[in-house]
Amino acid sequence: MTYRSLRSCVEDLERAGQLIRVRDEIDPDLEIAEIQRRLYATQGPAVLFENVRGTSFPALANLYGTMDRCEFIFRRTMERVRKIVAVKADPAAALRAPFSYLTAPLTAWRSLPKRVRSGPCLELKTSIDALPQIKSWPDDGGPFITLPQVLTLDQSDPRIMRSNLGMYRVQMGGNEYEPGREIGLHYQIHRGIGVHHSIALERDEPLKVSIFVGGPPAHTFCAVMPLPEGLSELLFAGMLAGRRFRYAVRDGFVISADADFTIVGTVDPKKMKPEGPFGDHLGYYSLAHDFPVLDVKAVYHRKDAIWPFTVVGRPPQEDTSFGGLIHKLTAPLVPKEVPGLRAMHAVDAAGVHPLLLAIGSERYVPYAERRPQELWTIANAVLGFGQASLAKFLFIVAGEDAPELDVNDEAAFLTHLLERVDWTRDVHFQTRTTIDTLDYSGTGLNEGSKAIVAAAGDKRRTLRSDAPALLDLPSEFSGARVALPGVLLLKAPPFESGEDGYASAESLAATLSSSSSHDALDGIALIVLVDDPEFTAADLKNFLWVTFTRANPSHDVHGVRSFVEHKHWGCEGPLIIDARIKPHHAPPLIEDPAITERVDRLVGPGGALENAFKT
Repeated sequence: MTYRSLRSCVEDLERAGQLIRVRDEIDPDLEIAEIQRRLYATQGPAVLFENVRGTSFPALANLYGTMDRCEFIFRRTMERVRKIVAVKADPAAALRAPFSYLTAPLTAWRSLPKRVRSGPCLELKTSIDALPQIKSWPDDGGPFITLPQVLTLDQSDPRIMRSNLGMYRVQMGGNEYEPGREIGLHYQIHRGIGVHHSIALERDEPLKVSIFVGGPPAHTFCAVMPLPEGLSELLFAGMLAGRRFRYAVRDGFVISADADFTIVGTVDPKKMKPEGPFGDHLGYYSLAHDFPVLDVKAVYHRKDAIWPFTVVGRPPQEDTSFGGLIHKLTAPLVPKEVPGLRAMHAVDAAGVHPLLLAIGSERYVPYAERRPQELWTIANAVLGFGQASLAKFLFIVAGEDAPELDVNDEAAFLTHLLERVDWTRDVHFQTRTTIDTLDYSGTGLNEGSKAIVAAAGDKRRTLRSDAPALLDLPSEFSGARVALPGVLLLKAPPFESGEDGYASAESLAATLSSSSSHDALDGIALIVLVDDPEFTAADLKNFLWVTFTRANPSHDVHGVRSFVEHKHWGCEGPLIIDARIKPHHAPPLIEDPAITERVDRLVGPGGALENAFKT
């Protein structure tokens, strides 16, 4: 089944037993967000909240909450879209099996955006303050739109097929915004909207922006899809929706005819105001910084409008499903876009961009010991490949050493790498470079470093699974625990402000470099300094989150018996990662205890949401 609207999807899910309705009043201030987090964590149904305090519009939660539900929603079109992507990745495939791909060109042709004179979204108008004011975390700067589709045009060539449609967060109130008339737009420098912003700046013209909320579910997904060069998001939306993207133009603004809501306005390219804080996908608050401001001109909506929303926070959250869908569709593109790359995996539990795992080919002729060679070529290409360019730690191994290795099995991958890595040669750094704007482990906004670790060849060590008993440690270090084979956690003293904070890690490295520690460290490849070893070792997700969201490679990577030789850094003993919380880090996300208690009652016996949480 394909959907002409979000409501038709809601009704289909309800018939299939995958959606329930809640008629009791729910508070959009923190309460509804905590309910959504619990729905996702329990793999619960989609929920339509029909009575949201302060608004006449119902709100839809957990629409994309499970992969099974996503595949159900796109069950009629997913295979056809996969064939389109496969042809893009390997055009010769259509020649080898023409009948298998016969529908691909027709699917693309029938999916071109269609301009219309009117549509459901143009039926009524409202205001920003009448929309659901959903606030997700206690210290958020205000209510946010969390599933927006933000469309901009190239001012120098405003054809619809050259538009950019992306998902950038939108702050509807708070801070210094003029209530109801100004809203905040947050987007990173590499995004397509940023290019359009710079063109408007060069032309000294306001940038026209349209924000769509709701509509067929494919429209929301296409806003996050990393598409191949030359494939329009609106064309992709038509293919996945099984129906052309319909748009109208009013006062020079593009309106999605089938959306539930469209907000239109202009951005003065020179005007900035503080946006944030906002609980983000790394599990911390992204803090307030100056970002563009949208001067709202109009808010359109359809008669039966539904407000879909999600919650962003420490992964996994609902956007994990988007990642799963993206992988299903784009997997054929990876080896074609980066020759030699067999697979890569942005680790969701580590916040996606902080840790990227990859498997490549090591086919260069080994004139001496087998070691990473082609892997470095592949790694450099990966760091220039779309969203992979945001990776902070890139770990890559040779597929020939373990053909059965699955890049998605993080524990097995890390064990394989740590068994083989040679820290004297196999770690390279990029310093004073750009990183994810939302990552506060670096030296400033969008400023940090990267580390690439490559491993190829036979096993070099047998990893131990117990903490060394006779390890000589400085008195301020304690709590030795093993998180994974070969990975030792140590409780370190609180990080001090300024450059002095790094001294304790260097002191530990110097102490462990003494000859008395050599035997005790046998079988330990990585040491991670943490504030709470028990929490970090509790499960793999905790370890990945703590280690890779709280470390800046250039500042927080140390080593036992480290050296610099002709500008190359290495170490003869274990690598040390300092994953303590630093004073310049953003605070982690913590729920409001009073809200948690209230939601406990809602989901408990006799509560309004009891049925949503029954297994």
